[in-house]
Amino acid sequence: MGAAGSSTLARLGLPALRLPAQSRPGWLGVAALGLAAVALGAVAWRRARPRRRRQLQQVGTVAQLWIYPVKSCKGVPVSTAECTAMGLRSGHLRDRFWLVIKEDGHMVTARQEPRLVLVSITYEKNSLIFSAPGMDQLVLPSRPPSTNTLHDCRIFGVDIQGRDCGDEVAQWFTNFLKTEALRLVQFDTKLKGRTSNKLFPVSVQNYQVAYPDCSPLMILSEASLGDLNTRLEKKIKMEQFRPNIVVRGCEAYEEDTWDELLIGGVELKKVLACPRCILTTVDPDTGVIDRKEPLETLKSYRLCDPSEHHIYKSSPLFGMYYSVDKIGSLRVGDPVYRLV
Repeated sequence: MGAAGSSTLARLGLPALRLPAQSRPGWLGVAALGLAAVALGAVAWRRARPRRRRQLQQVGTVAQLWIYPVKSCKGVPVSTAECTAMGLRSGHLRDRFWLVIKEDGHMVTARQEPRLVLVSITYEKNSLIFSAPGMDQLVLPSRPPSTNTLHDCRIFGVDIQGRDCGDEVAQWFTNFLKTEALRLVQFDTKLKGRTSNKLFPVSVQNYQVAYPDCSPLMILSEASLGDLNTRLEKKIKMEQFRPNIVVRGCEAYEEDTWDELLIGGVELKKVLACPRCILTTVDPDTGVIDRKEPLETLKSYRLCDPSEHHIYKSSPLFGMYYSVDKIGSLRVGDPVYRLV
């Protein structure tokens, strides 16, 4: 066999034929090279074959889409949204891209100021319109001037920046909450977001968020809320849990099992379960914090497995956090597929 044929077969793990030199007819080299070509073709074919496509299993449909422009203020229901790597967007309206802060940069949420949940936001002509009980409406341009101050902010101990939205809206929030001087800041995609490796005590996918607690998206099912309400004396609304995507048509807590999802053209990957805190005890209609329900009931049956205590500690789990693997568009009514 010629050198080329021997070396080719060796690379394929095939033994070369050994014959005495005087008994090697000319056709043998040609045959060996032919065998090598066939083997190479087989390897190339195996490598070129497409991977088996993952199966799609429909688990529900999108019942609601929510964008929460200002952290802890009322959400805005939308029928369609663009799903970006940093969460939902509808025009210039983006999920948790605005944040109320103290003058020292520390965040202010409904955990400290429950009446923030009474601030409603509408979006018209590239402006955010703020409304609250006892307050005149305030119109805020969707983008502050680039010359406005950049504030250094802190969210759960993690640093991030935000551009000041001006004195008028700062005074509006201060007057409504009747508290110390506050500012409103807006995140800009040119700024660096909070990275996922700083948000969790365990390794998760690599992504960035602006002002959400932990991830770009949170998903909860109608069935899970329905089951919780069977355990409560006073029924509560979905708004109390502030999900971005509400799913209809699945079993209660089935979302716990969804590792990867396809909705519209968007692919999502599960990060972790959503640990719940006292924010869930704020009534979205009154702005009154209860500090007990539904948290105590959730703790009676939705605590984590002991092996995950270092992640969730004593917080009950309700809803799931997701990162965005593939951006695209979502709409109410879209089928929700689990990638199997």
